[in-house]
Amino acid sequence: MDHPAATTKDEEPTLPPSLRDPKKLFFQSNRLRRTIIFAYWALILLALPIWWYTTSIERLALPTRRVHQVEENRLELPIIICVDADQPFIDDAGKQLANRILQDSDRWKGVVVEVKDNVSCSTHDSPLFMGPIFNIPTEDGNVYTVRPTVGPITIQNRQLFLPLAEPDSATKLVDSMTSLLAPYSAASDPEHRVAQYSPHYRLAFSLLNEDAAAGDPYLDWQIEAGLKAHIYPIIRRLKTLHNFTIESQVQFHAPLAFSPVQIDDSYAITSEDLTVFVNSAEWTLSSSSSNDPVLHFILFIPSAARRPLRLLAHDGENDVLLKVLSKPNTTAGTPSISSAFLLPQWGGIVIHNPAPGTLAATELPSRDLNEAFSLFANQLLALLGVAVLPAGVVDMTEAVGLSDWQLDALVRRRTFENVQGSRDTLLSIVKLVDQIENMPVGEDVRGDVDDALEALNKVYELSRQSLYQAFTHSAKSFSLSSRAFFNPGMLALLYFPAEHKYAVYSPLFASAIILLVIAALREIIAYRRERTLARDSVAKPQLIMTGKI
Repeated sequence: MDHPAATTKDEEPTLPPSLRDPKKLFFQSNRLRRTIIFAYWALILLALPIWWYTTSIERLALPTRRVHQVEENRLELPIIICVDADQPFIDDAGKQLANRILQDSDRWKGVVVEVKDNVSCSTHDSPLFMGPIFNIPTEDGNVYTVRPTVGPITIQNRQLFLPLAEPDSATKLVDSMTSLLAPYSAASDPEHRVAQYSPHYRLAFSLLNEDAAAGDPYLDWQIEAGLKAHIYPIIRRLKTLHNFTIESQVQFHAPLAFSPVQIDDSYAITSEDLTVFVNSAEWTLSSSSSNDPVLHFILFIPSAARRPLRLLAHDGENDVLLKVLSKPNTTAGTPSISSAFLLPQWGGIVIHNPAPGTLAATELPSRDLNEAFSLFANQLLALLGVAVLPAGVVDMTEAVGLSDWQLDALVRRRTFENVQGSRDTLLSIVKLVDQIENMPVGEDVRGDVDDALEALNKVYELSRQSLYQAFTHSAKSFSLSSRAFFNPGMLALLYFPAEHKYAVYSPLFASAIILLVIAALREIIAYRRERTLARDSVAKPQLIMTGKI
C-alpha cells in the first residue's frame, strides 16, 4: 500500500507573495474598500426618501376660519302662537309672555316667540301656514294655535284649547305655553339622567332572577305583548330622532353584590345600595354586536329568601316614581310604594315581588308584565329627555306615546344640543391639530370636518323654515364632527412624540452610522493624501528637467 511521501521542513508549501502581504490582498485594495463604503452610503441616501415617506405624517389643512365663523353664529328657532281671541287679550298675553321670557331667559334661550291673531296667521305668506283661518300647521313644529273652550285645558295635535273667558286666562295661557314650549330649564335635569343624543340606540330588556335555584323563578315572559302595548308606540313617535334595536334575555342567576337590609318581615335597599345595584361582574346584560349606546331595562325578581324586597324612601318620596341617586347615604327611611328607580344615562330597574298566589307559575303574569312595561315606558321617556306634560293639561290625541308638543320641545332641545356639540367638537379638533404637531390629518378627517360645517350651515339656513329639517342637519353635523374627532388615524401617532422616535432610532442606527462616518472620513483623508503625493511625484521630475533642482 502506497503512503504519501513525507516532506521535510525545507519542502513545506509556501503561500504566494500576494497572499503573504496584507497590502496586496484584493479585498484590501483602496478601490474595492472605497466602493464598499460608497455602496453603503448610496444605499442609505437612496433609502432616505422611502423612510421619509413611510414615517411622515399627513397633515392636511383644516378650514380653521370657517370653524371660528360658525362658532360666532347664533341659532334661533322661531315659534308663532296664533290666538283665536280679541286683540286686547292677545296684547295682554304677549306682554306677559315677553316678561316671562325676560325673567327666565335660560329656559327660552334660542327661541324667538311671536304671538299673533287669527287674521295675521291666515294672511301669513310663510309656507308654515296652509288654507284659510286656523288650519292645522304642518309638521314643521313652528306654529301653534290657541282656541277658546269650556272645561279643562286640553291639547290636540299642535292646538291648545283653553278657557279664554276667565279673568286670569292670559296668565294661564302664558303658564301653559311656558310648560309646553320651553319645558327644559337649567334645573330640569340636575342628575344628568338624560342620555346623550345618538341616532341609534339599543334597548336591552332583561328578566333577572336573583337565584332560580332557591325556588319560584320566572322562566319566561311574554315580552312581545309588553313591547307592543307600551314601547312600540314611543318608538314610532321618536323615529324622526332615533332608530332603535331591541334585544331581550332571561337570566336565572343574577346575585346582588350586597346584602339588603332586613326590616321586620321584608328586605330594603338603601340609596347607597342603589349605586351598586347592578352587579356588572356577574350580570351579562347586553351583547357587543355594535357600538351603539345601550339603554338597559331590568325586571329583577328577588330570591325567594328575600321577598318582599323594597326601596327605602326619604322625606316623603313615596310619590316619586324615579328614584334620585344623589340623596344622602343612609339606611333611615320607610319602604317606598314605588318599585322602580332610574340610573342616569344607563337605564331603569323594576323590582317585582311575585304575589303568593302566583309562585307556582313559571311565566310572568300578564298583569305584572303590563305594570313593569308601563314603568319601562316612563323610564325610556325620561332617559331620552321627553318632558312630562304639565299638571292640568290633558292630551286628547288618539296616538299613544307622546304629544306633538312634547315631541317638538324634544326636537328643539336636541337641535340646540347637536349644534352646540358640533361647534365644540370642531373647535376642539382645530385646537388640538394646532397644538400637537405630530397629529395627522388625513383626507377622511378633513372631509368629515367640511361636511359637518356644511350641515351646520344648513341648520342656520333652515331654522326659520322647518324645525325638523334643521334637526336632521344638526344630527348629521354632530355625527360627522364626532367621527372626525375620534378618527383612528388621528390617534395613531398621538402618543408617539419625537422624543420616542429618537429613543427608538438611536440604538438601532447610531452604532452603524458612526462607523460609516469614520470610515468615510478616513477614506476621504487618505484619498486627498494620495492626490497630494501624486501631484508632488509628477511635479518633481519636471523641476529636475528644467534644472531648478
